[in-house]
Order: sequence, then structure tokens, then C-alpha cells
Amino acid sequence: MPVGHSYYASSDSLSAQFYEDLLCRGWRRSGTLLYRPNQRTSCCPHYTIRLDALAFKATKEQRQAVNRFNRYVLGEEYIKESARVHPKSKEESARRKTDFDLVERIHESESKNLKTPPNPAHDLFVTLEPNSFTEEKFDLFENYQRVVHHEPPHRITKSGFRSFLCSSPLERCKHTIDGKDLLLGSYHQCYRLDGRLVAIGVIDLLPHAVSGVYFMYHESIHTWNPGKISAMREAALAAEEGYRWYMMGFYIHSCKKMKYKVDYHPQYVLDPESHTWDLLDEDFKRRLDARKYVSLSREKREGIEAPNTNGGVRIEDSVEDTMDVERTESDDESSSSTDDVSLFSRNMPGLLPESELTPALLDHIKLRVRGQVVETSDLITWETGSIHQPESIKGVIAELVATVGTDCAKNMVISF
Repeated sequence: MPVGHSYYASSDSLSAQFYEDLLCRGWRRSGTLLYRPNQRTSCCPHYTIRLDALAFKATKEQRQAVNRFNRYVLGEEYIKESARVHPKSKEESARRKTDFDLVERIHESESKNLKTPPNPAHDLFVTLEPNSFTEEKFDLFENYQRVVHHEPPHRITKSGFRSFLCSSPLERCKHTIDGKDLLLGSYHQCYRLDGRLVAIGVIDLLPHAVSGVYFMYHESIHTWNPGKISAMREAALAAEEGYRWYMMGFYIHSCKKMKYKVDYHPQYVLDPESHTWDLLDEDFKRRLDARKYVSLSREKREGIEAPNTNGGVRIEDSVEDTMDVERTESDDESSSSTDDVSLFSRNMPGLLPESELTPALLDHIKLRVRGQVVETSDLITWETGSIHQPESIKGVIAELVATVGTDCAKNMVISF
């Protein structure tokens, strides 16, 4: 249902492919809640972005973060002694000086990949685990929310952690895609240092993307730039396992704490109207500087040129990070009084035009009622409803179909 500047829905079960299709139409999940922001009317438009992990080239600062962390884990004594006991060839040494292989460097300090003796200063293990609740994970979450985000202890609850980061509508499975066996579903990528859980990356593995949901870490590793490390590890996962795309959530151009996302490139932005992907380059950023809402397909169609110089950001934003935006937006807009306004009157970009919401489509949307699957046309009151009546069953379903698109609409089953 539409609330404020977003469209919300909830789901008990989604296939990874279906959710990926939703992401490519501007949707996002928080726990089992699915929502799609209205970029045109929002004060701080949320743009879906994705990184081409195969083409990603780390910046000097990003390379330094990985190298510093590896050096800390391995220790100077191990590095020196290992070079003597397990020397690299001249060719390999020369290559390492000129090339930064992301996959190689991101795994370099993991204990399972090391030649011993000698022994490293610390033991690092990174594992992909089900997104289930454990006391160990909650303790890390509590430390992160309290120390890093300064959240008061009474607001950090186990039930909140479960619903926010352990609940997901995605089913975990293994599927062969383009000849590769890929894990799909929601997972926790757990970092353990000397046996202690120090970080978790909450991720969704999709047929063609690794989608980052949240990242948290213990205060003890703050100095080692864990945010950069996790982003590059998730990009490396997308590259080495064959997912290709790394989706870093929403990008809000006016939010200073999201500026780091544009440092990972080539980054692409989902056009809110055409649902095509555009390179987030200097031209695009100049457009965002000048106008808070940008649809490149529309601007090209209307011949709108990018400004010649960078202008100041037009709106202020105090949002801290992506997931804080998502949680705050959900909380703030739940009390909106605009529930009775039709979605088609809200100027939301990217909706299916009314001309495509024909009986041939709407009359055959699948419903699950009391365990039985029927079609919308089987409902007694279906013919008397209108897509412009948001309180009617036809209005609700028409709005949902308009936001998810034709292909998703044909494949979904709505439960009552």
C-alpha cells in the first residue's frame, strides 16, 4: 500500500529472481518489508545503484585500506619470515607491485589461505552463514548500534534485530545459472578474528547480483576501515562467484555520508522512469547538483543539458546511512494521512501507464485465499471496483501491479 512518499508491501516468501526483478524497478527490502520510494516527491530522492564488480578498479585509498588490514592481521614478523620461507617468483613480485588483484588481496590474510609456518599475528576467518539469529550476532549488533550509532540501550532489542537483519522473504537455495552453481537467498557474511565475531555483512545473493543490506562491526576494529573492507569483499564476492553486479543500496546525492558510494566505480544509477541503467559519471552528478530529481531518459528526451559547472546541493540532509534512511522512513511515514489518495494521483515515476492496466492483465492476477489459488476475476466484487478507488480490492491490486511491472505481476501470488 502507498504511504507518504513510498509504496510498501510485505512478503513471506520470494524467489531470488523475483526480488532481483523488483530491485531493478526501484524496490528495496528491510526485513520482510518491501518498499519503493517516490523519487519525484521525496525531499531526498533515493536512487538504486549497482557496481560492475568485474570492471571495478580500487582507488589508492581503497587499496591502502585492504593492505593495511592485511598487514595488521598477518603481522610484520609473519610477512618478513614468510617472504624468506615461501618466496615469490620475480614475475609474481613484479605483478604485485603494478597490479591490484581485488579477489587475491581481499583473501590474502585469511588463515585458510596462508602457508604455515610461520604463524600470522591473528587468525582471520570469513564465512558465509544463514541469516539466523544467535546470541553472538546480537552482541555484535548491540555494540555497533550503541557505540557507532549512539542508539540508547533500551532501543536495541533482540526482537528488533531479528526482524531487521535476520528475517527475510528470500528462500536460500543453490541454482545453476549460466553454467555456474550459485548460492541464492539471504546470508550473513561473518568475520571472526582470533575466534571472536568482529563484523557481519548482511547480504542477499541474487541470480545476477550481490545486494548489500547492512554492515556492522565491533568497535575494536574501527581503526581498520571495516566499511571499506566489507564493500570490497562483497564486490569481490560478486566478481569471483559470477554474480557480476554489487548493489550498494540506495544513493542519496544530498547525504554527505553516502558520498563514499560514488568512490566505487563504474557505478550505475537506475532511471526512475525507464528502468534502464545510466553511468554515475560527472555529467550525471552535475545534474543531481542542479536538480534533486533526475531521470536521464526524460532529460535526454527533452534535450535538457547538464550544467557546465558544479553547483551546490539544493537540499540539506541529516541522514546517517542507507539503512538508517530506510528505518527512519518506515517509522516516520507510517502515520501519514494520505492512505486514501490514489497512487495514480501521486506523480510517482516509473508506474505502468493506465493504458497497460487492462482486463487482460488485471483480471488474471493470482490470489491465494484460504489456501486456494484463484484469479482476481473470480472475486464477486471485482467487476464493480475501480483502479482509482484505493480502498477497493481492484484499486489495491492495480496500484501494486503498476509498481512491480508486468512481468512480476504475472508471476506473483497475492495472499489474503
